[in-house]
Amino acid sequence: MAGEGSTTTSSLSEEELTLIVKWSGKEYTVRVCGDDSVGELKRRICQLTNVLPKRQKLLYPKIGSKLADDSVLLSYLPLKSSLKMTMIGTVEDEIIVDQVESPEIVDDFELGQDEAVDIKDKEVNKQKLRRRIDQYKIELKNPCREGKKLLVLDIDYTLFDHRSTAENPLELMRPYLHEFLTAAYAEYDIMIWSATSMKWVELKMGQLGVLNNPNYKITALLDHLAMITVQSDSRGIFDCKPLGLIWAHFPEFYSSKNTIMFDDLRRNFVMNPQNGLTIKPFKKAHSSRESDQELVKLTEYLLAIAELDDLGTLDHSNWQLFNEDSVKRRRHA
Repeated sequence: MAGEGSTTTSSLSEEELTLIVKWSGKEYTVRVCGDDSVGELKRRICQLTNVLPKRQKLLYPKIGSKLADDSVLLSYLPLKSSLKMTMIGTVEDEIIVDQVESPEIVDDFELGQDEAVDIKDKEVNKQKLRRRIDQYKIELKNPCREGKKLLVLDIDYTLFDHRSTAENPLELMRPYLHEFLTAAYAEYDIMIWSATSMKWVELKMGQLGVLNNPNYKITALLDHLAMITVQSDSRGIFDCKPLGLIWAHFPEFYSSKNTIMFDDLRRNFVMNPQNGLTIKPFKKAHSSRESDQELVKLTEYLLAIAELDDLGTLDHSNWQLFNEDSVKRRRHA
């Protein structure tokens, strides 16, 4: 009997559902699977309507409040194909207001090594990645360059303090940002991946002068729609940034061997733990920008490892020790 129940759950998880979402006088067809969460459903709706997930309220009489919980898996809800539900929500016109109102993530939990490996290797998460690869198109702003490694960068608290206020956004930019990107560009193609909307990514990078700098070029921008939802036994459901999406789109240029990602939230690279480096968050810009040297130190690290054939063999959590050893080697050379 236990095996029978397991089979039923598995079939429900893999079953594709075609739902009809009514919003603003129009009907939208949304395709999801049972192993997707309500949060993933909202992400798909966002792709069609531009209403951000956190601005959506989904209504369906037989389900009630369960549609308000983004962590609930759709296989646990009484959903059938061609079911019609209503969405209430407004497209954000004022991106700055939207961003400031977003909740701050302060609990960047540490997953145990075994659990992190389990998440990466789970077939259900590999399926989600495959679906995201099919759904998400990466628009190149500049061509991929043969022989270059890939640097993937977060924005909020990595390149920019999005919580502090200032009349000029440049006051909230992390110190040495342009020098860092200029130096990195010599060895790395650069992609920006933020857990926010593409409008916000383009606006903020434009304001900081990143998109039209004469000294370096940005290869591509990715937003929250490129992320996938995974489940941890100890921490529940959360979003992450699977680098496999980029590798699948540009296999002739990038792989686990030549890619590194900087993010202040280590959970974001749970699908690719060997390729992630947790950067110190840049907060309280007005008081910390005089002393923040993180990008200077990381420039040294990036250039030092650029000559290696396989970045996936490194333990990026020890990057500061690597820098210290490099300095010692240069002194004794």
